Amino acid sequence: MPRLLPAVLREEPQFRLLFTGHALSMVGDRITFVALPFAVLSIGGGVGEVGLVITATTLPFALFSLLGGVWADRLPRHRVMLVSDLVRMVSQALSAFLLLSGSAEVWHLAALGVVFGASDAFFMPALTGLMPALVPPERLQEANAMRALVLSFGMVTGPAIAGVLVATIGPGGAIAIDAATFAASSVALARLRPGALARLEADRTASMLADLRAGFAEIRRRAWVQGFLVVLFVYSVAVLPAIFVLGPVLAEEEMGGVGAWAIITAAFGAGSVVGDLLILRFKPSRPLLWAGLGFTVASCQALVIGSGLPVGVIAGLEAVTGVAVSAGFGLWETTLQEQIPEHAISRVASVDHLVSIGLMPIGLLLAGPLAALIGIHETLYLETAIGVPVALAVLLLPEVRSIRRGRPAAVPGAA
Repeated sequence: MPRLLPAVLREEPQFRLLFTGHALSMVGDRITFVALPFAVLSIGGGVGEVGLVITATTLPFALFSLLGGVWADRLPRHRVMLVSDLVRMVSQALSAFLLLSGSAEVWHLAALGVVFGASDAFFMPALTGLMPALVPPERLQEANAMRALVLSFGMVTGPAIAGVLVATIGPGGAIAIDAATFAASSVALARLRPGALARLEADRTASMLADLRAGFAEIRRRAWVQGFLVVLFVYSVAVLPAIFVLGPVLAEEEMGGVGAWAIITAAFGAGSVVGDLLILRFKPSRPLLWAGLGFTVASCQALVIGSGLPVGVIAGLEAVTGVAVSAGFGLWETTLQEQIPEHAISRVASVDHLVSIGLMPIGLLLAGPLAALIGIHETLYLETAIGVPVALAVLLLPEVRSIRRGRPAAVPGAA
């Protein structure tokens, strides 16, 4: 392999296999994110129908993520991911076929969106739990950084690719390409042979509820996990939705329109890439301390957007927050994989994905009415006034300051 590639790609063939397929599917997802609204509009839908289809695609993630974590801890995780990819491939292929044949209706896209979102809820917890079986502990952070790097690049390049595809082959053709990326990812997953880990045998007689309670027990034993879950909940429900919903409105009203917002979001994406590259090399001995500082800086995003500063200055500050977001998430996820027992990691990760992704629609729904009540700038300031103290408070936890990278921490109440 070329020497320019990170060591985790050159020397870990199992991770390289996963990375190649997963990278393609993530870019495909970014394409669908842009193409799907145009698909709804192309069959006569309006704003309400677009919202319905997007909700149908995203809501099942929140509903099924905990169940996905249970199954990923019971079954071979790469097989759970393979089935998830195959189901999503079929759902996207059917959506593309209906659109290209001219027979698609809104309820078709909504129903297939439910299938897609539910399958995605099984994939993500399994992926988090699979990583320690693909790479040695000393390269776990590099592997997570490479995954995040592809996502960051996808956020920057995906919309541009989607725009070209929608304009040339239509939204149905763009979604068909996403289906093809899932096919490629499925081939990679089918060839995976993860290394054996010291994994406890699942109790086949235990109920789903009992397994879920056992997963929550692992969280209750660790104050640092509870603290960071609160930080992630506040960041995803308060800070991010305010930006997604109110940022474009503020750009249109005060910054000169969509061009200004494009500059700001591109700067954030560039900062995210820099943050991913940073944690490829930067491996602090106290990762949670740095993760907490990263989320503290990230929680200033709403304040930056509503600051009234020139667009160039806002873009520069958003780039800084992009670095902080990527570094915070990368260090947090790696610490989870190092510290949570292998037999329970997917259940804990499912709660993580629920609070950091699945519950975000709550904030999306509340941001607009709150801004109408107290004002856009005031809402953005309020979000920062909530997010920053919560992120700083987690740094006061003794475990956050004491946990060292690669060293299992003592767990109260554990055998």
